[in-house]
Order: sequence, then C-alpha cells, then structure tokens
Amino acid sequence: MTAATNPFRYFNSSPEVIRLVVMMYVKYPLSLRNVEDLLHERGVDICHETVRFWWQRFGPMFAAEIRRKRGSHMRQHHQWRWHLDEVYVKIGGEMHYLWRAVDHEGEVLESYATKTRDKAAALRFMKKMLKRQGCSPDAITTDGLRSYTAAMHELNCAEKQEVGRWANNRVENSHQPFRRRERAMLRFRQMKTLQRFASVHASVHNHFNQERHLTDRTTYKANRSAALAEWQTLMA
Repeated sequence: MTAATNPFRYFNSSPEVIRLVVMMYVKYPLSLRNVEDLLHERGVDICHETVRFWWQRFGPMFAAEIRRKRGSHMRQHHQWRWHLDEVYVKIGGEMHYLWRAVDHEGEVLESYATKTRDKAAALRFMKKMLKRQGCSPDAITTDGLRSYTAAMHELNCAEKQEVGRWANNRVENSHQPFRRRERAMLRFRQMKTLQRFASVHASVHNHFNQERHLTDRTTYKANRSAALAEWQTLMA
C-alpha cells in the first residue's frame, strides 16, 4: 500500500491502536466511554468521540476487506441452505426492520434495513443477497411471513422455500450478538446508522466467530490467534 492510498495517513495514532479501538467497540457490547476507559488503563488517551469517529470511518473499510477475503473463499464451497428472518428495531419511536440472512453454519450473509416488511422490501433484500453471493442455495428457510413467498415467486425460486416450526432457529439464535450490541449502544437514532453498523458488525462477527462449542480447546485457541493476527493486518 502506497502513502497516497494509506487510509491512516492523516492520523497521528498508529494503525494498531485504530484497529484495536474498532474491534473493541464493534465486537464487544461496550459503550463509547467504556472503550475510552479500557484504553486509558492501557495508557492510550483518547476521547469517546474519537472512538465514534474511528468506527464510523474505518469500520466499513475493515468490513469490506473482510468480505473481500472471505467472499472468495466462500464461493468455493456450496452453501446448501440459507435462513432468512427480520428483526424489529425501533428508531425515533417508529418501527423499522432489519432483514438478516445466515447460512447453515451461522455465517451472516446479508443485513438490510427497511421501513417496511412487505413484498417490495423482501424482494430488494433477496436480490441484494443473491447478487452478493453469486449463487442460489438448495433450500431457503423462512418464517411464515407471506412477503418471502411473494418475493420468491417473483424470483422463480418458490420451490426452494421451507417453512416449519423451529426450522429457523439458526437465524433466530444469530440475532443475539446483534441484540446485545444494540442494547449497549442505547438503540439507534437513524436508519443509515443501523444499516452501517449492522453491516460492519456482521463482518466482524463472521471473522471472529470460531464456533467454540464445536471444537476442542487447542483448535479454538489456534483459530482465535489466526483471526486476531489477520485482523491486525487489515488495510496494511
């Protein structure tokens, strides 16, 4: 990376500190001032508004870099099942919806915020997801919302839809890390902030999610160290 394309060139802080700040704020359910206090204990003196500015500026860059690296790897493997669901998010007293999709292993594929959950919103969400993934799975599991059925008829893949009791627990459980992070942020105030954070959080969660309940301690520690080492080289 040349000096002209270096995204850290206008900042006095080191890239290592900026990566640490973004990781702490996005990965863990911490407030801006929590991150400020934790860094102060490590001898790093920054303001909580600096934490806000850094995650808003560098979070999307890091997320795009993660998606680029993981996307090329995931396209080599067949994703045989997707799980789709929507989350209620209240912004300024009005109900909004965050559409989320995960694969059969819990990898977050897409997050998309809308003001409605009708057929048009479901169709935009599914088109965006299909364009990003570049392929269609063997099965798509959803809840009983009729917007999914209408949108899948429009895309000529209605025969792939599966609806059943407890069939969508994979995506229901994947909402939990986002919900914990949402509570720490004291909710969202704008839909564009919701969209930005949901996209960044999904990429960071995918990067550090090691499914520790499926591996032994030694393998988990090795994978965790590899994920951290790769994070420290983002945008280098």
